Amino acid sequence: FMQAGFTMLCAGSVQAKNLQNTIMKNILDACGSGLAFFAVGYAFAYGGTPHDTMDVYTHDPVETPVTFIGTENFFLIGMENYAFWMYQYAFAATAATIVAGTLAERCQMTAYLCYSSFLTAFVYPIIAHAVWSGNGFLTPVRVDPLFGVGMIDFAGSGVVHVTGGFTALIASKILGPRKGRFDEEKGVGMARRIEGNSSSLQALGCLILWFGWYGFNCGSIHQASTAVLARIASLSAVTTTLGASAGAITALTVTSILSRRQTGEVSYDLTDVMNGCLAGLVSITAGCGMIEPWAAALIGSIGAIVYLLSGELLIKFRIDDAVEAIPVHLGPGIWGVISVGLFASPRRLDEIYGHSNHPGWFYSLTHGGSDATLLGANLVGLLFIIAWVLVTMLPFFLILSYLGWFRTDSLEEIIGLDPGTHKASDSITRQHLEILRKQINAREGSFRVEEARITYVDDDEFNVEEEGQSLVKFSKGDSFHEHE
Repeated sequence: FMQAGFTMLCAGSVQAKNLQNTIMKNILDACGSGLAFFAVGYAFAYGGTPHDTMDVYTHDPVETPVTFIGTENFFLIGMENYAFWMYQYAFAATAATIVAGTLAERCQMTAYLCYSSFLTAFVYPIIAHAVWSGNGFLTPVRVDPLFGVGMIDFAGSGVVHVTGGFTALIASKILGPRKGRFDEEKGVGMARRIEGNSSSLQALGCLILWFGWYGFNCGSIHQASTAVLARIASLSAVTTTLGASAGAITALTVTSILSRRQTGEVSYDLTDVMNGCLAGLVSITAGCGMIEPWAAALIGSIGAIVYLLSGELLIKFRIDDAVEAIPVHLGPGIWGVISVGLFASPRRLDEIYGHSNHPGWFYSLTHGGSDATLLGANLVGLLFIIAWVLVTMLPFFLILSYLGWFRTDSLEEIIGLDPGTHKASDSITRQHLEILRKQINAREGSFRVEEARITYVDDDEFNVEEEGQSLVKFSKGDSFHEHE
């Protein structure tokens, strides 16, 4: 169901000429991730762990050797706990889908299928193995965890959202911005907002994701067989609600104040409110089961501010993100992992892990101490996630770019991915014809925009017609730029 939320959010955020392409990529993301995680991804993440992963929160530490990668259960051979596989597959697919939104409107289908499969088959599973498997070197459920506490990322702010967000950052930097996103004549940082085709779809996607988040966060306790575990699940629902609510309200408040200072009038940005809500959800994910409700609201509010600042940084460095997935997932994801090291409650840690020797730093300060061990372990975990993604995904995207498999053709990008890839010539708009008119005037003459139409010819050409007469054919190899 989370995939439906991502699909609607992405579909509403892109231009109409790329709608079908975006929806197809989100559907294929669920399909490709499912096959990749079935074949090898699950085995690399959890294969060979002798301890039943569904029972990790029983106060019984796991005494197993540390391994870098799982070695059993390929193609689910010997696997009996199918419910656990299904649950973990949803996490893997989410990490891949984050990248899809960022690269929308300019990424080839081949590249999308390649990196989506690679991420869920190998990159993400290694991170999940390190943090969530009983054999991982960062897991908090071992008898001798890192620094005596391990990295605590309850539902995936780091494992899922930092992984997906940082992958998206690398990919977007290599791929480059959409045509027209940044004004070359006005200098660095002058960005033009490319409006999506439907605020309604964006809002629907946001609300679906919010609903689906309860499954992620509450379900991360894995079972509710005792009153304590049920209480942790219910606490996760409360903190998830408060984090999302505080994030949305904070984003609304901050952007309204800024608009008043800049223009003298108050304006309310729906996109910032929705993304503030999602940033609050991302921020609360790491500690949803071990923080108090008041801390959840604070964490969600700060997550929204991190989102707004991250968005400004992307513009400063001329990095284009079609759905603002990087500022929503990467920055708030990092903050979410850090917040556990600050706000983890001793009582909640004891209920989940059976010990509270190293609580959140703020709790230690209130008792006259300065124990930042948990914060340090989580920072080490963040560094591992970022380093692993960097050494695997950076060369992967560079190879795709070198082979010419990454970015779509310049003509196809201007016309839209739907007409070329999906034979959807109806998505051509007046704006696209105006752009083409400038090209045709320089080549073949002129035509009336109102009466001209563009039709798909074959895999390599588009035909521009007026009153049944073919004026010009554009090939994908032609130099075709909006600013010419």
